[in-house]
Amino acid sequence: MSGIAPKLPLSYSGTNGYTLLRNFTQTAKQNFKMLILTNPGERVMYPEYGVGITRFLFENFTSNTYARIDTRLREQVKLYMPYIQIQEVNFNGTDDSRNTLGVRIVYTIPQIGVRDLLEFTI
Repeated sequence: MSGIAPKLPLSYSGTNGYTLLRNFTQTAKQNFKMLILTNPGERVMYPEYGVGITRFLFENFTSNTYARIDTRLREQVKLYMPYIQIQEVNFNGTDDSRNTLGVRIVYTIPQIGVRDLLEFTI
């Protein structure tokens, strides 16, 4: 079967081989998530690549921290994924669990007419 890119994390099926992403929407979403989760310095030949959101995990969740994450996110998308337009970024740091941060990002890809949502908790 054909595809655009391997789906991460890698999984192998004896029938079809590695699981593949089959459209540009899935590929863009996976690449966007990798940009957010990658720490600067982790990607070979691109020392500035990555938002490094996990570096913020044990900071106090204040409006200043959220603003720093938002700024870093928008700068990285503008530089490495200019086809994505961020519409909205929301953070959910709760008092119940001070060691987690929920992130909700609404984005569009105007060239292919896609509006999507990326949600995750770190």
